[in-house]
Amino acid sequence: GGGTAAAGLLAGAGSAALELERALRCCTAASVVTDGGGVAAADERSLYIMRVVQIAVMCVLSLTVVFGIFFLGCNLLIKSEGMINFLVKDRRPSKEVEAVVVGPY
Repeated sequence: GGGTAAAGLLAGAGSAALELERALRCCTAASVVTDGGGVAAADERSLYIMRVVQIAVMCVLSLTVVFGIFFLGCNLLIKSEGMINFLVKDRRPSKEVEAVVVGPY
């Protein structure tokens, strides 16, 4: 149910993040080679890219958690709704009996 979907999403997100990181590494390596400039600029750029990657991964993880909770909540709601209907069906006759007994007095 919801667990397998969340796991699939997590696996897909992980592989996508890895590919993104590889692409970013290629880009940074190429730009550093063409720049030939100061090491500080390269460090700043790599730090910035690491920060962006961290933020992206956190967003994806939080989204998967939110969707997992949402699906679990929906499943629980559906199950509890069925239970409530079941209990209400059980209780109805006793309420009617009470009303009949209480009515004349």
